[in-house]
Amino acid sequence: MQAQSSRPVRTFTVGFDESGFDEADYARKVAERLGTQHEEIRVSFGDAMSLVPQLPVLYDEPFGDSSQIPTHLVCQAARRQVTVALSGDAGDELFGGYNRYFWGPRIWNWFGWLPTPLRWCVGAGIHSIPVIYWDGLGKALGGKARVSRLGDKAHRLAHRLETINGVDDLYRSLVTEWPSGSGPVSEAGRLPTYFNDTTISNAVSEAEHRMMVWDTLTYLPDDILTKVDRAAMGVSLETRIPFLDHRVFRLAWRLPLRMKIRDNESKWALRQVLYRYVPRELIERPKAGFAIPVGEWLRGPLRDWAEDLLDEGRLKSDGYFNFALIRAAWEQHLSGQYDWTTRLWSVLMFQAWLRSRG
Repeated sequence: MQAQSSRPVRTFTVGFDESGFDEADYARKVAERLGTQHEEIRVSFGDAMSLVPQLPVLYDEPFGDSSQIPTHLVCQAARRQVTVALSGDAGDELFGGYNRYFWGPRIWNWFGWLPTPLRWCVGAGIHSIPVIYWDGLGKALGGKARVSRLGDKAHRLAHRLETINGVDDLYRSLVTEWPSGSGPVSEAGRLPTYFNDTTISNAVSEAEHRMMVWDTLTYLPDDILTKVDRAAMGVSLETRIPFLDHRVFRLAWRLPLRMKIRDNESKWALRQVLYRYVPRELIERPKAGFAIPVGEWLRGPLRDWAEDLLDEGRLKSDGYFNFALIRAAWEQHLSGQYDWTTRLWSVLMFQAWLRSRG
């Protein structure tokens, strides 16, 4: 885009006060390399706090992806300068960018050959080691091997080893926040979804490509595209998504898997194009989502807001949720034993939306 423009293209990114979530420095360096007119928006708790009460009205449904907050803030900032913006969404689904495309098949290759009772034993063994000890091990690892919140991740893996029965089953568990069979919705039956349909499983031989198909049919339209469209149109900013041009879309699904995932690299084909314009050292980093430290905020400044929405009496009277399960997750999150941000945020957004309906 910059190569075809006679003047600097305007680019925007969000930076966070919490350094662990801040990728603004990398975006700035890429912008300098490309010669764009770059604007960085710093997000603080105050910015997010003022937006949270507006979310049920802005989205007009109980939308449970907390990255809706920085997405709206960056759209708000961009709208002051432009009326139409380009987004890079859909690149992950079409070209193999999500970590689950690596780790799903890899984990199954490691443990899938074990008889089911033995997988249960491995899972139980991991569970038997307290989270705090796993966290200590993760911190002790040096350099790139260092793993944050290893205990939480280890226990999540343990649960999956105790419940999954195949690589497709593992994928479903990776995109499902609450364990199968113990969800928070009261008396919920088994609803028909794409995951229950065997058409994709029978038609697509490669596990990684099956995951991309499922994400393209579910996660992309129901989360990513909805999030960006509502966040942008809430401030009258129109967004365009070049990756969803029908010609790009067709090309992506014609490419073999080795042109998407190769030598532990995601989006391999796209990277080869990008390397023509941006040095490798600016982009060779682990993939990170558009996340903000909502989990920390729920333990701190947002705690009273969340406590009010998750009040046991309110949950009981509304009758939509298994209040005991949700309260248990809330207490575990507050203790720091687990990070249940994504589980709790979806419930909080439903409760906030329900209250906004009167």
